[in-house]
Amino acid sequence: MNKFLKIATIGGGSSYTPEFLEGLINRYGELPVDELWLVDIEEGLEKLEIIGELGRRMVDKANIPMKIFTTTDRKKAIKDADFVTTQIRVGQLKARAKDESIPLSYGFIGQETNGAGGLVKGLRTIPVILEIADEMNELCPDAWLINFTNPVGMVTEALARYSKHRKFIGLCNTPVGIERGIAKILDIDHSRVRIDFAGLNHMIYGFNIFVDNQNKTSEVFERFVENSILVNMKNIDPMEWDEKFLKALKLIPCPYHKYYYKQRDMLESQLNQYKNGITRAEEVIKTESELFNIYKNSELNTKPIELEKRGGAYYSDAACNLISSIYNNKGDLQVVSTINGTTIKDFPPQYAIEITSRITKDGPVPYKFIDEFPVSIKGLINQIKTFEILGAEAAVEGNYDKSLLAMTLNPLIANDILGHRLLDEMLEANREYLPRFFNKEFHRENQ
Repeated sequence: MNKFLKIATIGGGSSYTPEFLEGLINRYGELPVDELWLVDIEEGLEKLEIIGELGRRMVDKANIPMKIFTTTDRKKAIKDADFVTTQIRVGQLKARAKDESIPLSYGFIGQETNGAGGLVKGLRTIPVILEIADEMNELCPDAWLINFTNPVGMVTEALARYSKHRKFIGLCNTPVGIERGIAKILDIDHSRVRIDFAGLNHMIYGFNIFVDNQNKTSEVFERFVENSILVNMKNIDPMEWDEKFLKALKLIPCPYHKYYYKQRDMLESQLNQYKNGITRAEEVIKTESELFNIYKNSELNTKPIELEKRGGAYYSDAACNLISSIYNNKGDLQVVSTINGTTIKDFPPQYAIEITSRITKDGPVPYKFIDEFPVSIKGLINQIKTFEILGAEAAVEGNYDKSLLAMTLNPLIANDILGHRLLDEMLEANREYLPRFFNKEFHRENQ
């Protein structure tokens, strides 16, 4: 093992960072981090310093020799790092508000990682993540990139297709949230539950359910069908699944599936909130403001319970768990976005999938508990994979036509005329973050 361990977190001024710090502190015995570098842009500098000070108080309380650095110099932070985590939001929460509100103004679901919002967030984000990966290839070629910047599936697909840096993993809190929901139904600690998942990011399905390492799929699934409302995310309307549908599906859908299988109900709920001037982004802006007021308290030296109000709660702890498993070559099972290889016959080897994987020092090894997706979910998964691929290609190329195809082929849009109008408005609203679409020099160089 290394005698010196350095982690760099890009987007360190995020309100989630205290959870990441708590995860590192709790695992210090097995993951002895010497230096944690928190990086952000100039616009996020105030929040970055607030997080840095809180982090130092947390480390002092834990009495561990971890040094915390804050900087806007990304290259300095990642140089010689062992792990780099990315939790960025290009355009910040103002861009998220547009991702949600503009589609709703056209009568489509407004969500930051699905449909139109997910596409445009990917267009803004992918060039930046690829730039970070290029810097890592130069400055810390042996480091693992752990990305939990959404849309994770599209970002992982872009890394798989375009990055020279091959040590990357996508991570999501949705599988953890589902396992915690099942544990809540069973009234047991979540550590006793493990589920075999497969699919795509925000489109995973639970296949096998284990309690205390015993396969309890049939009996637990019956309990889930009766109590499905308890398995949800804080950022998604808590609508109950239809019991007959779940029994026919015979799988555990993830909460994001409600945008597809309950599209009319979810859209109606969003439109009602939108008419009253409410979007999820505005709720998050308010929650973040409250959190940072709490973080400023010089007496605070622990992660506040209020952080769990955020929809991404448990992301950061999952990241710490993943890093520790790689560092210690644990070989345990975790759910990550990674390269398919020969795992799922439906996809070519180079495609990115999200699946339960064995985590080793050499990265994730997909756990092959199925050969192909059941016919009941195959079509939707392939449709969203097409959306991810077109979105990734469009982001890298600044390609309008591929963006339009991605927008229109997505089942949450599925309208050619309104799709192109919606795309045009969203591209224009994000002009400053999309130089590849609007910079004539870029297009001349890439023709």
